[in-house]
Amino acid sequence: MKSALIRGASLAALAFACAPALADEDRIAELEARVEQLEETNRRLLAYLEAQGALPPEAEAPGAGARGHGGHQDHAAPAGGAPMHTAHHAAGQSAGHPGGHHPRHAAMHDSFVGIAPEYGYDILDHAENVNTRQLVILEAMQAGALDRRVTLSGALTVLADYQESNSNTKFGWLMRHPTSANQIGETVSEMVVHSAQLAATGRLTDDITTYVELLYDPEQSFGPGTITALARNQVQVRKAFVMWGNLEERPVYAAIGKMDTPFGLNDTVSPFTNSTNWHAFAGLAYGGMVGYYDNGFHLRAMAIQGGAQFRAHNSPVEDTNVPSRLNNFALDARYSAPLGADGQWMVGASYTHASAYCQAWPVFHFNPCEDNNPAFAVYTQGRAGAFEWLGEYAATTDVWPGSASPVPLYAAFEPVETESFTLGGRWWMDVHEADDFALSFEFSRFVAGDEGAPWERQDQYVLGGSYFLTPSVNLFGELIHTQGWVPLNFLSGGNLPGGISWSEQDAETDVLAVGVQAAF
Repeated sequence: MKSALIRGASLAALAFACAPALADEDRIAELEARVEQLEETNRRLLAYLEAQGALPPEAEAPGAGARGHGGHQDHAAPAGGAPMHTAHHAAGQSAGHPGGHHPRHAAMHDSFVGIAPEYGYDILDHAENVNTRQLVILEAMQAGALDRRVTLSGALTVLADYQESNSNTKFGWLMRHPTSANQIGETVSEMVVHSAQLAATGRLTDDITTYVELLYDPEQSFGPGTITALARNQVQVRKAFVMWGNLEERPVYAAIGKMDTPFGLNDTVSPFTNSTNWHAFAGLAYGGMVGYYDNGFHLRAMAIQGGAQFRAHNSPVEDTNVPSRLNNFALDARYSAPLGADGQWMVGASYTHASAYCQAWPVFHFNPCEDNNPAFAVYTQGRAGAFEWLGEYAATTDVWPGSASPVPLYAAFEPVETESFTLGGRWWMDVHEADDFALSFEFSRFVAGDEGAPWERQDQYVLGGSYFLTPSVNLFGELIHTQGWVPLNFLSGGNLPGGISWSEQDAETDVLAVGVQAAF
């Protein structure tokens, strides 16, 4: 563009000045001097306009602005090396190393705040890549999606549902906390805000990135009262960390702050409802993590703050739940490889020194433990053409003391290891765009007690449909069936007269849910 402007100015000057006296040598010398002067003036003008950011970039970054649902053959592995269709939400972001970040880095200095809707959907999605947020950020940086000093993201999930239960006030759908304060009788219905999120991703340098996420979730809040009570309508800092890393320079990264812990997969093929693996084992804690991502390998290790953490981790500190020592950790390793001409598969395994299943009877969230109870997870995920699948199993290595009860009525039930497993599949189809509609089915189970105990297990079946209006706006519908009602608090009794358990194996819930998940 610059050379074209200069040549145009030069030709214009020649055409204007050329006259019958063109053959005169003095006249020619004068014209040459004028052309040189015009070229210098143009050069200075272009330099000034470029410095002011008034000129458009000569070349767009690879993948920038690419539509997320571009067909299977165009997708690289999504964050974490997982071959799932999360890549659809940011196909232009999750590509490999070639040329993503550096061509746009100069523009980043001139643009302070912006949005990236596909990145916003991915980083705030509660269903996929749930514990690989750092890699989502690093790959978005690499693809040029985070070309501003600050990228603002937001997400809103609104929900309409109808639920029926065969047991009064016992609704087993875990996307709503099963409390009688909010679900009365044997039928419930609602049109609500399930959750709202706001996040900021800051590019401080090429290697230093900050991330802060605010969450409003009255449907799954631990606050007392109904969903209109002030205590359940609070905004919290759900995640916040500082990360060092740049995949263009090195395969190693590190982060410190409040973040998801690297344990298990915990993803779902369902458009909205999380699996029981997520509910049972997905961790959120203070700590520091290091990771390695290259050649199909994604390795992570995290030092986790002790005591009772926000989710899924409880490591006693002198027989208390006070988080005053860094005495817990989690490890995760996964490997991804191509599967045929248009597929990919991934396998992984995790270990944590202290899960949440260490409390004695009666069980209650965040109670102190006498000893830690480690846990492990193994999982796989794959894609072959339009079909995707996942499978996961997680369990504690020791029995959960609170899974047994001292009540004579339950004397026959021994304490057991806590377990959960998930199996699911999803098929993508074309409606208006490539791969913009999906059908999914998933089964998951949470095992919390001995065979025959009222708190033995809770099963969940989800049939889902998902249609993407855009890569960051998802219309979804689900049919959900749950068997068993096993809330974690007092699952084996202790809150009712005589220590009787309120868990119920015969309780069943049917749910029809539709909603919108939209992000920017």
